[in-house]
Amino acid sequence: MLDVFFELLEHSSFKAALALGGSILLAFVLRRIVVKVLAKLAGRTATTLDDLVVQALERPIFYSILLAGVDYAFDILELADKASRITTAALKSVAILVWTGALIRIGSAILQTMSYHARPTSIVQARTLPFFDILLKLVLFGSSVYLAMLAWHVDITAWLASAGIVGIAVGFAAKDSLANFFAGIFIIADAPYKLGDFIQFEDGTRGRVTHIGIRSTRLLTRDDIEINIPNSIIGNAKIVNETGGPYTKERISVPVSVAYGSDVDRVREVLLTTPAGVRHVAADPPPIVFFQAFGASGLEFEVLMWIDDPALKEIVVSEINFKIYKALAEAKIEIPYSKHDVFIKAFPGIPTGQSAAPTGQGAPPRPPTATPSPSPLAGLLPPRG
Repeated sequence: MLDVFFELLEHSSFKAALALGGSILLAFVLRRIVVKVLAKLAGRTATTLDDLVVQALERPIFYSILLAGVDYAFDILELADKASRITTAALKSVAILVWTGALIRIGSAILQTMSYHARPTSIVQARTLPFFDILLKLVLFGSSVYLAMLAWHVDITAWLASAGIVGIAVGFAAKDSLANFFAGIFIIADAPYKLGDFIQFEDGTRGRVTHIGIRSTRLLTRDDIEINIPNSIIGNAKIVNETGGPYTKERISVPVSVAYGSDVDRVREVLLTTPAGVRHVAADPPPIVFFQAFGASGLEFEVLMWIDDPALKEIVVSEINFKIYKALAEAKIEIPYSKHDVFIKAFPGIPTGQSAAPTGQGAPPRPPTATPSPSPLAGLLPPRG
């Protein structure tokens, strides 16, 4: 039996199969034992960063051992030079792809942890996190492409020499994409808004920022609809960041008009009671009432109050309007409305200056008097004496 085994060892195919089986066994052992032990140790720490690192390294370690065993098995088989170069380059490319994905996950986790524990003077913060995340992905992707070319023994000198011409062609072909890309970088650098901010555009579109990407920004509206807006449009638009101040609160105004002759002190007293008890209206600072102007139809007032979240603006305004209408009705304070008096100067077909009596009023109009036609003998008979 041992003689048969030693005879099989002399065959390269058996050695390759043995090496491949050993690498698979070693990969599973490391995945089941070492990685599990590291995950258990990472679970005892207070932070979750080490747990994410262990989870991200599990797959590339497994595939690296497996790919190393496959490469060693092909070396034992002593393939032809061309076949050996192709298989080695393909295995290296797969390893580069797997490790690039793992490094992207680890880098993103590290950046998120740094932004979560950032100080006011830190470089990586919540508003700059998308910029560094994009930069990390670009660097890792470019490095993986470069290493893959080296694995396939591709000379990149010619590629670099023609990069200028290719760049011009790509610039003309993808000018919109490049505009969105650079606008996204400027948005991240200037930070007119950040993730979680509630913003509004000139056309009235309002929503919470859920994603800031290279090409576009995504908003979640109050209708639970996600809107994808290209960064080039956002870069040239006027944006109102409703949560951009030092606090998340926002002051809203509700205009009210009352009739002339109303007691303005009583009006202010009634309007000040309307925000009380309305949900999401902040008690501090307290609501105030302004006498804004003498309007064309009434006295213009404005109720100003603070709300906890800008996304709740429509709900609060509706509740306040309900209470204002009921409160003014109970206080017998009139809400004016537009009135118009119409004066008719003349009816069609009647000369200006003459009045036409309506039907059933006054004397009927006199019929026109007919003018007699001249007699044909008027010039032959003598005049009457």
